[in-house]
Amino acid sequence: MFETLTEKLGQAMRNLRGVGRLTEENMAEALQEVRLALLGADVHFRVAREFVERVQAQCQGQEVLKGVTPGQQIVKIIHDELVRLLGEGAPALSGAKPLKVMLVGLHGSGKTTSAAKLGLVLRKRGYRPFLVAGDVQRPAAIDQLEILAKQETLGFYADRASKDVPAIGAAALSAAAAAGCDAIIFDTAGRLQIDVELIAEVKRLRDRVQPDEVLLVADGALGQEAVNVAKAFHEAVQLTGLVLTKLDGDARGGAALSIKTITGVPIKFVGTGEKLADFEPFYPDRLASRILGMGDVVSLVEKAQETFDEKEAEKMAEKVRKADFNLEDFLSQLQQVKKMGSMESIMGMMPGMSGVKLGGNEERQMGRAEAIIKSMTAQERRKPEIISGSRRQRIAQGSGTKIAEVNQLLKQFQQMQKMMKMMKGGGAKKMMRQMEAMKRGGGRFP
Repeated sequence: MFETLTEKLGQAMRNLRGVGRLTEENMAEALQEVRLALLGADVHFRVAREFVERVQAQCQGQEVLKGVTPGQQIVKIIHDELVRLLGEGAPALSGAKPLKVMLVGLHGSGKTTSAAKLGLVLRKRGYRPFLVAGDVQRPAAIDQLEILAKQETLGFYADRASKDVPAIGAAALSAAAAAGCDAIIFDTAGRLQIDVELIAEVKRLRDRVQPDEVLLVADGALGQEAVNVAKAFHEAVQLTGLVLTKLDGDARGGAALSIKTITGVPIKFVGTGEKLADFEPFYPDRLASRILGMGDVVSLVEKAQETFDEKEAEKMAEKVRKADFNLEDFLSQLQQVKKMGSMESIMGMMPGMSGVKLGGNEERQMGRAEAIIKSMTAQERRKPEIISGSRRQRIAQGSGTKIAEVNQLLKQFQQMQKMMKMMKGGGAKKMMRQMEAMKRGGGRFP
């Protein structure tokens, strides 16, 4: 996310290193690069111009603080201005109970998936979510929402026999109350473009169910078009917030940087991937840090805390301490890491790692390791030493991998077990030698 912008802003910062004072002369070239970086990221021209003017006004003539380079100082100024641009504070949802949320947007923006993702977020906050299928134009959208609701054990309502969306909404409110659910999320129909019929249907549903929140789900990869869509919907139905999706595939990110200023509507959530876990509350300061390559350690820690079960973590720590760690335990850890989201999104939260390209290798390696272990019997996972040549052949066939890859996983797991036993016995020097042996042997799971 924002790789190009991060790279170009970083280049502008590097040009200021070694300068003892921020002046009009040495700032002009750097700020021109900042402006071009913003425009290249598809930021609205007015937003880019005003941003650079504010940064310049703050930087002009400032003494460089002792122990701080001009580059570091301007990073702080640009960071603060980015936060201001994105909307200061963490825009919160209404605290109403029951909470009624209506999602609107164009076809293909990700509304249906976002409804389920939002339901999971609200469940973590103590709500009992209830998903309502309001897209009567596409039976597939109803099916998709129902599948997601069942998959995540969320409440669900649909009326496939009716085309009266406001009536469906009203019936859904009664059904949610009867089911004891207090967070009702209305999915709605979309179009390829905004038209009179779409707006009229959304208005009728809004007037009937009286939502506490009207959130526009907008494809962040659309750039300025997403901003125009937000303006049109806001004028029609008075949005209370925005959900920007597909930011994982958007190297420009202009919509995120322009949309708050142009529409005046706060971004409340961002979708950063296809998995249901890839959905985050929007924090302007955290996104500003990511854009500047400073990472987002707070979000990384929060995601880890949400993903890893505390009792399970304590149990695993005890197993490691006793050197009683088998392939079932290893599989459990792989699955926990996968719940945190894609490796790309995790790397983007680490300081200085936002521009690192993984090329899908790590994802594939984890997937192969998981497939190999799942192709083993329970006894083989608990006692890998019993896996003979014929068993390895069966495991390779079952997992769609090569025998060499099965051998590599088992060899490296054996090395890991030896290291744990050395740690248990306090053999630090032996452990260091074992680590060197692992490094020489490749040091990676297949």
